[in-house]
Amino acid sequence: MKNSSNFSKLEQMQEEQLPVPKHKLHDWTHFAGLYAAEHVAATEFVIGATFVALGAKTMDIVIGLLIGNILAVLSWTLITSPIAVDTRLSLYTYLKKIAGKKMSYLYDWANVLIFTVISAAMVTVSATAVRFAFDIPAQLNWYPTNFWFILIVFLVGMVVVYVAIYGFNAVSDFSGICAPWLFTMFTSGALVLLPALSLSVLEKPLPGSWSEFVDIGNLSIWTGINSDGESGIGLVEVIGFGWAANTITHFGLIDMALLRFAKKKSYGLATSTGMLFGHYIAWIAAGIMGAGAAVILGKTIVELDPGDVAYYALGWSGFVIVIVAGWTTAITNLYRAGLAAQAIFSSFSRRKTTMVVGIAMVIIACFPFVFSQILPLLTYAGLLVVPVGAIVFAEHQLFPRIGYTRYWSKYQDYLTSIPAVASWGLGLVFGFGLNFLDVMSFYYLFIPTWFFTIVLYTFLAGRYGAKKTYPEAEAKEKEFDELVDEYHEKLAAEEPTPPTDNSLFTKTLKVVAVTALSITLILAAKVLFGSATEKDYLVNRETFYFYGFVCTVTYFVTAYWAMKRNKVKIGS
Repeated sequence: MKNSSNFSKLEQMQEEQLPVPKHKLHDWTHFAGLYAAEHVAATEFVIGATFVALGAKTMDIVIGLLIGNILAVLSWTLITSPIAVDTRLSLYTYLKKIAGKKMSYLYDWANVLIFTVISAAMVTVSATAVRFAFDIPAQLNWYPTNFWFILIVFLVGMVVVYVAIYGFNAVSDFSGICAPWLFTMFTSGALVLLPALSLSVLEKPLPGSWSEFVDIGNLSIWTGINSDGESGIGLVEVIGFGWAANTITHFGLIDMALLRFAKKKSYGLATSTGMLFGHYIAWIAAGIMGAGAAVILGKTIVELDPGDVAYYALGWSGFVIVIVAGWTTAITNLYRAGLAAQAIFSSFSRRKTTMVVGIAMVIIACFPFVFSQILPLLTYAGLLVVPVGAIVFAEHQLFPRIGYTRYWSKYQDYLTSIPAVASWGLGLVFGFGLNFLDVMSFYYLFIPTWFFTIVLYTFLAGRYGAKKTYPEAEAKEKEFDELVDEYHEKLAAEEPTPPTDNSLFTKTLKVVAVTALSITLILAAKVLFGSATEKDYLVNRETFYFYGFVCTVTYFVTAYWAMKRNKVKIGS
């Protein structure tokens, strides 16, 4: 092994600027919990209402969302995960090797802004639930009008900042606790409010067959008529919606930041917990809950906010789910924003940049307009980053296969790669141009934009030097990679193995936590299947509200206690 003095340069670099070492990799369960918690978010209540407003039909929702979310899982698995595992770098760090410092600087700033605003929107959603619980007036203007609302945003936001600054392990731990409960509560909410819809349509609490369930959906939820009274979106649009909802993270490669910690490339399949159970089940459940709450309140689903829907579906647990679902998404996105900021201010640690970005996030969250514009933001943000994802994909996956040199721009010491900048800019013109001309559904614009950028970047890179070979520079790059590997071996040898607690008491805590979730589902199932009359339904629903909240408190206390006993400290 080389002398430790050779590691001085590496020791001066921030951890995020180097590949993730082998001893800090995680197995698939970390990613299953992480994606499950992030993608069962407070926005699912809004998206559930969006499908109603867009006029989708029931079977289009059931089939289309399944196909669209499977395509999203495959996108992470086949596009994002292989590059993340090969490089062990975040996109922000890897882009510097491909496009130069100046383009990376601009792109990193764009990501800081995007993910800070997304995180702020989630904090705002969580704050609306607390507002609802304490009877604070609704914030209908673009600016806050109540001091107590601002205080709530501050308190909710500080939890997000606190968890995010501790890094990937803390985010994963928090998500791992929340994910099973979020699954349970979204499923329970649908079971609890489906009888309200059945009573309004079929005049009985329980649909007798699948066809009757479809009838309930067509008549009271996904009617096929949009908010303007016209025919709504069809199967193709629903598939595109499910696939395109996360283009910013899979085709755009932003989730290299998370998947760089994966032991295997196949762990991209762990995103299915977020897509198939999260988006698929949660979006359908949110539609049922929203329509059920609308029946109870005598309003339309688009008039309700997440607090209304969650309360009438889950009682006091509904307030908790809006808060927790907002937290889980906000934390992951603030972690991404902190990484992007650290790539800009590389002399500062990720914790410091995340703290600063977190303060900005809390300030933005005080302004309710950020949440009302979250869906357009996600849509346009995806189209903004897809060309960059295409550039990285072309350089990493395509160039070695066609005889081009990977990192050719770095080997020429370019501060800015003209092919990369031009391809990004022209890719944006191409994508938004297609949108302006309305030649195809907006949900699918990322596909031709991605291919267009790959072809253009490959052509331009070939003209600017990618066809050449750089043996001396490549030798130095290989030597540096070997030095990094040896440095990581040194760190792994010095890092103690944290003890774990497998005592009977800890195991008992875990059993109690699982039992609390099981009881919640049993109570919710009783509301649906054990209500012979409307009177029975109302009694069973109130019983679920009370004992469901008891189970919620029990679960979080025991699950968190068990996690703390298994860990010496929150990882970094």
